[in-house]
Amino acid sequence: MSNKKTYSVHGVVILFALFMPMLASYYKQATRISPDEDLTYNKPNLAGLVISDEKPKLTSTSWFDGGYQEVMDDYNNDHWAFKEISVRLNNQLYYSCFNQLRVKGFVSGKEGYVFSEDYIFSAYGDDEVNENKVISLMQKAKVIQDTLKKKGIDLMFVYAPGKGEYCSEFIEDKYKHSVNQTNHDLYAKYGKQYGINQLDLYDLFNRLKPVTPYPLFPKFGHHWSYYGECLAMDTIIKYMEKLHKCDMPDLRIGTIEVVDTARSRDADVLKGMNLYRNPEQNMKLAYPQIGWENDSLKNTTRVLTLSDSYWYGPVYMGILNGAFAGGQFWYYYNKVIPSPIPGEKVEVWQLDLKQSIESNQVVMLLYSDGNLSAFGNSFINDAYEMYTSPKTYYARKEKQDQIQNFAKQIRETPLLLKKATQKSSDQQIPLDSAIKVDAMKMAGMIK
Repeated sequence: MSNKKTYSVHGVVILFALFMPMLASYYKQATRISPDEDLTYNKPNLAGLVISDEKPKLTSTSWFDGGYQEVMDDYNNDHWAFKEISVRLNNQLYYSCFNQLRVKGFVSGKEGYVFSEDYIFSAYGDDEVNENKVISLMQKAKVIQDTLKKKGIDLMFVYAPGKGEYCSEFIEDKYKHSVNQTNHDLYAKYGKQYGINQLDLYDLFNRLKPVTPYPLFPKFGHHWSYYGECLAMDTIIKYMEKLHKCDMPDLRIGTIEVVDTARSRDADVLKGMNLYRNPEQNMKLAYPQIGWENDSLKNTTRVLTLSDSYWYGPVYMGILNGAFAGGQFWYYYNKVIPSPIPGEKVEVWQLDLKQSIESNQVVMLLYSDGNLSAFGNSFINDAYEMYTSPKTYYARKEKQDQIQNFAKQIRETPLLLKKATQKSSDQQIPLDSAIKVDAMKMAGMIK
């Protein structure tokens, strides 16, 4: 008799465990304040995850081809009641017990520092590109630079130090080895050889490292610290003034507040770690009060910037309107910031490249060392072909625009983007490559 009671209790416990998420979700639905209340209440507050916001709609087609079941399973997996706490507890376990980050591409270092693994590889030359590729790009860049100069436009390259190179003393020993040559070495060498206008921020950061009163890279961030971004912006503006022989608005730095809890982007990786309890932050970080000189006569040098995520910080600080006369930021030569069409996401391929370039006085390519292997993305090759062989450029562009149109749809559709992200992870290929493959399938170019 007692055995039967035990089995009954076990059965109830198992059924309760199985149905608990559903019951929790039902409870949340039943206790909504009003029928009009936002139905995304179950959306987990997790950084860095692609979440399907819109509940799939059932149609006869999606039911019979199996598509509805697939997307509904995906939606339920994203929105089940304990999604967030389960992810956070799992991530906490890996971090606390094994010192592992559940953030794709990031690893723990010494004394609590976190690093992008790609930037560690870059610091030690493990991602070195073919030297002939760099030479070819610099030769083409020189042609573009000379062509634009005749039109009163200056082209300039900026090499930005990454965290792996600057904070190498905090990288785990298993990554360390003697360094033969890095991509930064190659670009700096051949940029100088071919007479490219280039600003090497490595010199600035390494010169300041032993004397700076505040960190230039934070423990739990991937990019420059807020303070480091201020120094970088000020240096870039001064270089532009000398290069273009102009006077631009000054970056004015006022009172500096020093705190031990990271703000702004200084803990962007920590946010993406999605932990149950964040580690103690014990680094003193500086947050200057900044402003831009308000002089319309000076704010006339329009600057087009092509860059990676390192340039988002200055953009957030208002440099585009504060000093660059409303110039655009082309993120990875793809996303246009700010969008020239309010309320619509615009990508570079949708613009007239020649007109867009020539509406500026300075064109700056700024890439951090972890992205030098793809420096400028395809901008240098496109601009070179456009100026030297416009016929072939526009013929090729017409074919590529079809693929780009589908790729844009993928990036803007959470379900399609999620599938591409999964393919990127499964096949160990860059996300852009996975998106391109899916776009070519949508265009009927491959099966």
